[in-house]
Amino acid sequence: IALGVGLMLGAGALVLFLPATPGQPALSLVVGLAIVFTGFSALQILFYASGVAYGQQLPGGHERIAGWREAGVLTGVAVACVLPEAASAVIGRKAAFGLFAVAFAALLGLALWQMRGRWPRRQATGGERAALRACWRDAALRRLLGIGLLNALPTGLTATLFLFFVEDRLEAPGHAGPALLAFFVAAAAAAPAWARAARRFGPKRALLAGMAAAIAIFLVAATLGSGDWPAFYLIAIGSGAAMGADMTLLPALLARRLDALGQDGAIAFGLWGFVNKAALALAAGLAMPALDVAGYQPGPGNSAASLTALALAYAAAPSVIKAAALVALAATPLEREATRC
Repeated sequence: IALGVGLMLGAGALVLFLPATPGQPALSLVVGLAIVFTGFSALQILFYASGVAYGQQLPGGHERIAGWREAGVLTGVAVACVLPEAASAVIGRKAAFGLFAVAFAALLGLALWQMRGRWPRRQATGGERAALRACWRDAALRRLLGIGLLNALPTGLTATLFLFFVEDRLEAPGHAGPALLAFFVAAAAAAPAWARAARRFGPKRALLAGMAAAIAIFLVAATLGSGDWPAFYLIAIGSGAAMGADMTLLPALLARRLDALGQDGAIAFGLWGFVNKAALALAAGLAMPALDVAGYQPGPGNSAASLTALALAYAAAPSVIKAAALVALAATPLEREATRC
C-alpha cells in the first residue's frame, strides 16, 4: 500500500509541476492536485501510524518521534517554499518547477526505500468498521478528535486569509513569502523543543502552554494595520513556534491514547486526517462568504470597516476558537490508564 500511494504522490507531483500540456493548464492543475492529495493523505496515515508502533519501543517515544517527525515536515515545507523561487532566478520559472517536481519524486523514492519493512502491521481484527467502533467507544479519544477539529479551524482561517491580510491589511505584498518562510522555520525549530517540554512537564501541560501562547500572539496580530510589517515578522515567528506545539503534541497525545487502548493506528489517524482536512475546508467555506458580506474584496479600495473585518477574521476569530479548544483540552482527562476496547 505504501509503495502504491507513494508512486501516486510522486506521479501527481510530476503532473502538477512539470510544464502543462499547451492549452490544458487547468486540467493539469485539477488532475495533479487530486492525485497528489490522495497519495499524500494515504501515505501520511501510514506514516503517522508507524509512529505509534515505534513509540512503544522508546522512552518518551511518542513525544520524541512526534517532535522530530514534525520538525522534518516543517523543514520540508520551508525548503519547498524556497527552492523553486531560488531556481527560477537562474533557469526560469517553468524549468525551476519542473526540476522541483523531479527532485521531489526522487527524494520520495529514497524515503520509500529507507522505510521498507518499517510500515506497521495491522493490529485490529474484525474489519475497519469494528476498529472504528472500538476507537469511537473511548470518550477521551472522541474528545481528542473534537479538540483536533477545533484546533485546526484557526489554522485553516489563518492559512486561507494570510495573503489577503499581508497584502490588503498590512499593505506589504512583498513580505508575504518571507513572513511565511519565517513562520515555518520557527515552527520546525520549535518542534523538538516542545517534545522535550512534553517529556519534562507532560504532553497535555506543554500543549496547553503552546495554545495559550498562540492565542496571545494572534490577539496582538489583530491590532496590526498598514505599514506594520516589521511587527508582523515577530508575529509570524512567534505563532510558528507556538504552532510547533500543536503539530507535535496533539498527534503524540493521540498516539499515547491509541497505545493504551491497543488500537489500530492507521484507523485512528485516518480519522485524524479527515478531521484536519475538514477543518481547512470548513474554514475556507465560512471565512470568504462572511468577508464578502462584510464588504471585503481582495485588492485595493476596501473600506476601513471591511479591513477591520479581515483583521478580526484572520486573528481575533482564530483566538476565540483556539480558546475553546484549550478549555476542552484542559477538561479532558488523559492521564488515567485506558481500558482496552
